[in-house]
Amino acid sequence: MDDSGWVQLGRLGRPQGLKGWMHLESWTDPPEAVFRYPHWHLRGADGTRTVATVAEARAGSNGLVVRLDGAVAREQAELRVGCTIEVLRADLPPPGPGEHYQHDLIGCQVVNVEGADFGALGRFEDLPAGAVMVVKGERERWIPVTGQHLRSIDPAARRIVVDWPEDF
Repeated sequence: MDDSGWVQLGRLGRPQGLKGWMHLESWTDPPEAVFRYPHWHLRGADGTRTVATVAEARAGSNGLVVRLDGAVAREQAELRVGCTIEVLRADLPPPGPGEHYQHDLIGCQVVNVEGADFGALGRFEDLPAGAVMVVKGERERWIPVTGQHLRSIDPAARRIVVDWPEDF
């Protein structure tokens, strides 16, 4: 299967403690929704996928942490640092009215309310101040994903309209 059938839900971070626990960067909303999927496909830097099962998970003061089945020592957790957590697109529930999976919007044309073509949506970035769309056209633009700036999404037409100045 090509990569279009996979959706990234997060990434495993550095180990926490000595008993196989790891920090987890979740890209789901809410962040704890990543635990709705008990079996993850972990994609390493070399592109290979392995299946992992969540043994334990919790939210702490520094974010989410997880221990995967078979990981009982820090050394075992270290082997999975940086792995991306993926699930099959078919395993996701359909989005509700007015909701969209970010994955489905990648590649959509982005235009502003005046009709200026900014290019295609390349990716989303979660920054401390909020999510932004990274749009790649004649130049790269980082546009906040807020009600103030995001005017409409037409997934059938693969088009996103934003309220963003052309010269910014």
